[in-house]
Amino acid sequence: MPEVIFPGPEGRLEGRYHPQKERDAPIAIVLHPHPQFGGTMNHKVVYNLHYAFYNMGFTVLRFNFRGVGRSQGEYDQGIGELSDAASALDYLQSMNNNSKHCWVAGFSFGAWIGMQLLMRRPEITGFISVAPPANMYDFSFLAPCPASGLVINGTADRVAPPADTVNLVSKLHEQKGITITHQEIEGAGHFFEEPHMDTLIASTSDYVKRRLTESTR
Repeated sequence: MPEVIFPGPEGRLEGRYHPQKERDAPIAIVLHPHPQFGGTMNHKVVYNLHYAFYNMGFTVLRFNFRGVGRSQGEYDQGIGELSDAASALDYLQSMNNNSKHCWVAGFSFGAWIGMQLLMRRPEITGFISVAPPANMYDFSFLAPCPASGLVINGTADRVAPPADTVNLVSKLHEQKGITITHQEIEGAGHFFEEPHMDTLIASTSDYVKRRLTESTR
């Protein structure tokens, strides 16, 4: 797993970059949970999502937000972290000009950042939003949501209660031209402890593979 350092808005950002041999492979970035609660790019959910995308033929980048690991800067309430994510996508695109598909996946806090990035970057063709903390953050900026994606959460999540996720998804369902797929994993908590991690990754992989064979956004 090649370590990379690339420029961010507040200095260096540290990442792990996993390229495919194919020049036109799809690309994906994976965003980690809250920096102030132990979130890093090596969190189990993030790590497993990274490899799931790689195993599906994606060139993948995951990275540490500012102030985490060897990334410079300090926590910025999500504003700076969104800029970090935009820089990460710039870096990934700069090395993969021929890519036809661009995906963003995020877990918890990373899901919130990922959905904001989606609004800013029309080239993003799909998203995976794992355990989005709709109880803590305002997702009303998704109007309209520009791309179809998968929202996935556990029924036993105490950090981001399932009812709030259901409300978020029902609002997104009212939007035309996109399809939001929602899946709840029975008995899974916020961190998808085993055996739920396998279910999370299998569901994500099934969804992404299906989307890659379709031509719609």
